[in-house]
Amino acid sequence: MPHVPGLRSPTDQVGRLIYLGRMLDKIRLHAAGRLPPDYVANLGEATPGMFDARCCRFLRVGYEEVRRRVLAGETDAAIAAWAEAQSGRTEEEFDIWNNFLRKRGWRDERSAALRERVAEAGLQDKPIATFCDFIDYDEGRGPPG
Repeated sequence: MPHVPGLRSPTDQVGRLIYLGRMLDKIRLHAAGRLPPDYVANLGEATPGMFDARCCRFLRVGYEEVRRRVLAGETDAAIAAWAEAQSGRTEEEFDIWNNFLRKRGWRDERSAALRERVAEAGLQDKPIATFCDFIDYDEGRGPPG
């Protein structure tokens, strides 16, 4: 995939959560007609294993409510605070989520799928161990920070 202006790395943190900012960016870009078609199929909760769906389930919020708040112009900080409150999650649970997502694809049941995606993208020469690594390299950002 090419670099998508306005789309954050999945490892960027908003509030206490990584990935949330990327999901908010995707909502805004889609509404503006600037989200590449390959990204659209993974929006929301339709595909349970995708990061948007996992993020919404973790936060115990519906994607459509998140989308409504984004399109109403709420700030990332306000949406994060609302979602974190809705979730009822502890600090430890947020830490577990962040570490789970940062390591997804590394020595788990998605490792084979990650290797396939890396090969399809022609990124075998990059030190990619996780889906977050893959997304960042695929979008031209290099290794996650």
